[in-house]
Amino acid sequence: MSEQIELLTISECASVLRLKPSCIRRWLLERKLSFVHIGRLVRIPQSEVDRIIREGTRPAKGGVR
Repeated sequence: MSEQIELLTISECASVLRLKPSCIRRWLLERKLSFVHIGRLVRIPQSEVDRIIREGTRPAKGGVR
């Protein structure tokens, strides 16, 4: 049994992260995001989007007053 991997277009990835597609393209050129080439198409695994969110999350300071 193979695992289903969700692949996003550059526009879909940008929409999820609320960024411009040009920012995603720059990250791809700088190799900050892993991607998949399918012919001439570029797709970004959902796991990469999840990683960006997880690594960018900063915990709140304790003790809200």
